[in-house]
Amino acid sequence: MKIILREDQKRLGKRGEVVEVASGYARNFLLPRELALEATPKNMRLFEEEKKTEAVHKKKEKAEVEELSGRLAKVSCTIAVQTGEDEKLYGSVTSLDIAEALAREGIEIDKRKIILEEPIKALGIYHVPIKLHPEVTAEVKVWVVKK
Repeated sequence: MKIILREDQKRLGKRGEVVEVASGYARNFLLPRELALEATPKNMRLFEEEKKTEAVHKKKEKAEVEELSGRLAKVSCTIAVQTGEDEKLYGSVTSLDIAEALAREGIEIDKRKIILEEPIKALGIYHVPIKLHPEVTAEVKVWVVKK
């Protein structure tokens, strides 16, 4: 039976490919779970329309993310922390702290998108990358100052 894959399948192929599988596998596994469509002319047209709308959606999402990246480039957030005698921090500044500081500036960013190789443990100015999209990475300036 010929089917159109709606999602990547390890042993069958990539999304959008037309492949030949056993009819029982298609009827009992792939079709009920909506992982594939039967390869009829109607379904081929339907899948092409799905791909076009998805492409438009991805393009719109990327434009929104690029606009957010522009806003982030203009923002610098200040994080006040307690320090000891030698200007050493009590604790460290993590991605959660940076996300909260950005939220105070009016920009909501998930802490998992903030890329810190290791927590910040000293006073100073840091340029922290934020991965907003697979193709778009923004950079925000973070000031770590004494409280």
